[in-house]
Amino acid sequence: MSDDLDTAIDEVRAFNRLYTRLIGVLDYPGRLHTPYTLSEARILYELAQRERAHVSALRDDLGLTAAHMSRTLGRFEEQGLITRERNVHDARHQQVSLTAEGRAAAAELDRKSRESVARLLARLDRPQLRRLREALATTRGVFSGEPERVRLRGPGPGDLGWIVQRHGVLYAKEFGWNGEFEALVARIVGEFGTDPGYERAWIAELGGRPVGSVLCVRDEAPETARLRLLLVEPDARGFGIGDRLVGACVKFAREAGYRELVLWTNDVLTAARRIYQRAGFELIAERRHHSYGADLVGQDWRLTLRGR
Repeated sequence: MSDDLDTAIDEVRAFNRLYTRLIGVLDYPGRLHTPYTLSEARILYELAQRERAHVSALRDDLGLTAAHMSRTLGRFEEQGLITRERNVHDARHQQVSLTAEGRAAAAELDRKSRESVARLLARLDRPQLRRLREALATTRGVFSGEPERVRLRGPGPGDLGWIVQRHGVLYAKEFGWNGEFEALVARIVGEFGTDPGYERAWIAELGGRPVGSVLCVRDEAPETARLRLLLVEPDARGFGIGDRLVGACVKFAREAGYRELVLWTNDVLTAARRIYQRAGFELIAERRHHSYGADLVGQDWRLTLRGR
């Protein structure tokens, strides 16, 4: 056994001991003040998510033995929580449904469970909650093999500062740009929410952590919106996040009634330019300039949203 695996085993076991103590597994069902054991509560919960369930499928989903499942369903039936019937297509298989009383019991269990977790999380501040969500998403992805989910949302507390910080770090690392660029981003972000011309902003989340951003603002030209501050973290590229952010900006600008959407970028940002091209933007002008400590070629791009 490798040292890494041995250490991982110890860490997982230590986490299990901590978490089971925090949620009171050893004190179940007393913790939630219900008459059901942990496995009974899980069965009720799963049944509540379905109109009816095949017993064999339910058993496989929960990893329970046939004998355990049969005993539990027998008790539920005696208590009036479920009804059982044979599958009309295959009499060898049973189907189970919750009665009205069973659904009420499952709803009460769910309410008490949510309240218990809410009390556990109430001690955490927003940054700690974000760290927890990121860690949970990573853990789910590792064990399930499922790809991390991408979600677009509006900015929350701390996100505007994150946009400035990540632009400053990434552009310095990838292109060698100096603090002038970070100062520009800080000015743009600082005006967001105070200037009525700043329409919308989106944060992209991957597995619960922020990995991208874009802003849509009103331009000086009439009936024109401007796309600003598109960013995707290096380790989140390849998930189509840039396309989704630009797509959200285009959709918003079109629905808001703008005639065109414009943006300014630099030719070294090749990945971003490909995203703009896929969205239908056209290059309309180029100009050499020296900014952020580098010689660059600035580019103006335009997307027509509706006719004049």
